[in-house]
Amino acid sequence: MSLAMQITRRARLAGLMGEGIAVLPTSPELARNADTQFPYRFDSSFHYLSGFGEPEAVLVLFAGDLRRSLLFCRNKDVEREIWDGFRYGPDAAREQFGFDEAYPIDELDKMMPSLLENQPKLYATLGADPAWDSRLIGWLNEVRSRARTGVQAPKEILDLRSLVHEMRLFKDESELATMRRAGQISRDAHVRAMRFTRPGQFESQVEAELIHEFYRNGSRFPAYTSIVAGGANACVLHYVENNAELRDGDLLLIDAGCELHGYAADITRTFPVNGKFSAAQKDVYEIVLAAQYAAINAAKPGNTWNMPHDAALKVLVQGMLDLKLLQGSVDSVIESESYKQFYMHRTGHWLGMDVHDVGDYKLNGQWRELQPGMVLTVEPGLYLRPADNVPPALANIGIRIEDDVAIVAGGNEVLTAGTPKTVAEIEAVMAGQG
Repeated sequence: MSLAMQITRRARLAGLMGEGIAVLPTSPELARNADTQFPYRFDSSFHYLSGFGEPEAVLVLFAGDLRRSLLFCRNKDVEREIWDGFRYGPDAAREQFGFDEAYPIDELDKMMPSLLENQPKLYATLGADPAWDSRLIGWLNEVRSRARTGVQAPKEILDLRSLVHEMRLFKDESELATMRRAGQISRDAHVRAMRFTRPGQFESQVEAELIHEFYRNGSRFPAYTSIVAGGANACVLHYVENNAELRDGDLLLIDAGCELHGYAADITRTFPVNGKFSAAQKDVYEIVLAAQYAAINAAKPGNTWNMPHDAALKVLVQGMLDLKLLQGSVDSVIESESYKQFYMHRTGHWLGMDVHDVGDYKLNGQWRELQPGMVLTVEPGLYLRPADNVPPALANIGIRIEDDVAIVAGGNEVLTAGTPKTVAEIEAVMAGQG
């Protein structure tokens, strides 16, 4: 993210606030065990507005006539850098990231009550972190204790997320370029996994191939815990054990995407462990694929958020009827929701810095209209757990197909295009021909 973009985003937020002060901390570091920590990952909204990736940092933004931006961060500390790596320190951070002022994080508690004085509104993220809430309330109470000196505490406390999340929902060209590259890396990882997979391997070995491809292409982390689910495990929506042996004749469902420069990719592909779909597997697969095509076609400007889901659902329900899994008409099955035995989730979610990204799905009680700059996943599936109404040949087949779709003027762009998904494409790749 360029310096100009960081400054522009903060200025835009200040304009949306109108008046008052916003206070936003980044994520805390988390202990993994006694003396090590999980790899650090910044708060998405904090990084969106600041570009600053270090822990122990807080953004303070003033709107109105006193418009300015402040950063509180760790001091420059050469001794700690020997152990933990580079730190900007306040002076370099102010210059590098375009803040008007920067101060040591150790001065935050001393300075915040004065910064809050006489501000008509406070924009914050109450409810996200009880420890942070307590700290913020302490500052407000200190301001209130000074009432006899003529100062006032903010009279309104507003949710900062409602403004920032709406900003983040619409991606600019630089964000789309990053997400496009994340999609390409993730595509290559899925192709690598297809080429590697054979009966007798373990799900964890396939997962290692995914991570290898992520790292090799500049992504340091998966965007979420990868799902590598063979056979019946594919019918568990959030399966992450990834430790079972892959069996000849089973399908393998992989839901995996990399994170690149803070932005997520999210791809799911399902393919036969032995490289060839059985007749029953192919029948189910073609239904899910047709549903995904229908949903992608409905993901365009002017349509509402629910329309891709509704398009996919009609195809899936007709497929369930054709497979004799359910009885009745398409409309009656949808009305009764009996389809949820085999398809229990919706067809997508917003995608961006978070894999389930921020942004409202409804406005004023109505599904919102899709507009250029929005990015969503399209991921229909069928999960056929053993049951009295499931023929033995179909039991334990779990299939999901997912791509990342950006809404653009006149239609959409599939950011994960090129990831094999037709039966012919998958079988060719697994035979070493693709």
